[in-house]
Amino acid sequence: MKKLIFAGILAATGLTATANAQIQKGNWLVGSKLISSNFGLNTGGGYNIAIQPQGAYFIQDNVAVGGYVDLGINKVTNGSPTEFTYGVGGLGRYYLSPGEKGVDNLLHHGRWFLEGNVGIGGRSVENADSTTGLDFGAGPGYSYFITPNIGIEGLVKYKGRAGFGSEGLNSNITFNVGFSIYLPTSKAKEVANDVRN
Repeated sequence: MKKLIFAGILAATGLTATANAQIQKGNWLVGSKLISSNFGLNTGGGYNIAIQPQGAYFIQDNVAVGGYVDLGINKVTNGSPTEFTYGVGGLGRYYLSPGEKGVDNLLHHGRWFLEGNVGIGGRSVENADSTTGLDFGAGPGYSYFITPNIGIEGLVKYKGRAGFGSEGLNSNITFNVGFSIYLPTSKAKEVANDVRN
C-alpha cells in the first residue's frame, strides 16, 4: 500500500514539474479550439462549431505569442440564418504561476492562463451581406494536462468584431473547448525534420 501511495505522489509531482517545463522559454504550443458556445450580448445566444488552429512560441517562461486562423459555422437560437465566420490574427498567452495571486493548480495537473487576440475577421450570412472587421478578444482559461505534453483546454472569452462597413460592434462571450500540444524546442525540431523528410 505504501508503494502505491508513493507511486501516486511521484506521478503527480512529475506531471506538475512537466507542466512547468512545457511553458518555458524556447518551447512551442500548437493546438486548436474546436467547439464554442455563445452567450450573445447584442445578439441571441447559440452554438458555434469552429476549427481555430493556433501556434505560439514561448518568448519567455509563461509567456507565448503566435497566431491563429478561424473557420467556423454559427447558428443563433433566435431564428437568424446560419453564418460562416473566418479570420486570421495574432494571439498572446500568459500562464499564471502556481500560487500567483491566490491561484492554485486544479489537482496539480494543469495551468491557468490569460489569452488575448487581435486580427482581421468577418462573417458571411446566408442570403445577406458579408462583413469584415477588426476581431479582438480576451479571457481566462485552463489547460489540463492529460499527458505531459497534451492539454485539454477550456476558455471563457469576450469576443468582439468592429465592422469596417455599415455594421458596428458585435460582441459575445464564448465558452471554448480545445486542445494544445506543448513541444520542447528539441522535440519541435524533430517533428519539423520528420515532416520535411
